[in-house]
Amino acid sequence: MGRDESLWRDRLGVSRETMDALAVYERLLKKWQARINLIGPATVDHIWTRHFLDSAQLIAHIRDHSTHQLPAHWLDFGVGAGFPGLVLALCGAGRIDLVESDRRKCSFLRQVILETGASAHVHTARIEALPPFPVDLITARALAPLDRLLDYAYAFATPQTEMWFLKGKEVQLELENCRKSWVFDAETFESWTDPQAMIVRLRTVSRA
Repeated sequence: MGRDESLWRDRLGVSRETMDALAVYERLLKKWQARINLIGPATVDHIWTRHFLDSAQLIAHIRDHSTHQLPAHWLDFGVGAGFPGLVLALCGAGRIDLVESDRRKCSFLRQVILETGASAHVHTARIEALPPFPVDLITARALAPLDRLLDYAYAFATPQTEMWFLKGKEVQLELENCRKSWVFDAETFESWTDPQAMIVRLRTVSRA
């Protein structure tokens, strides 16, 4: 279902031009994958579902459960091959800053941005070394336990910042552990692409 254009159009509001840009992204990803390990080899034939749709579903969740409008300034941690941040940029997110410490992956990200015109900027840095700046929304996918993600994100958060993280089936246990050190409002949503995965939305985050 990943490349079903009616799904992308009806559920995500994605244009034909965006689908074309994602096809460019797919081509570059397969080309660079031959030189550097960007994604798991077993997922190369499932890019549209396993990586693109898995990332893009955040657009629908954020639009439906926030203000029905997408935030202006996004930040994505540990973006790797561009998930979810670069996909979100192509699918209508506002300006998005992508943080990745691997220089080769950053070169790949910049090439995709160059060829697709995505509204994104790449920071070649470790998250904890990046000088903080305020953002409206923070994302990450399969990067670190939730308590560590909050440590990373807190420096960039304002009282209005929302955090949306793509997590595994242990998210409830992670939330319980986080409440020992953090105060927040949390909601979870089922993933469109993986019955074992969840999406967690955090708001009003502060240290306990």
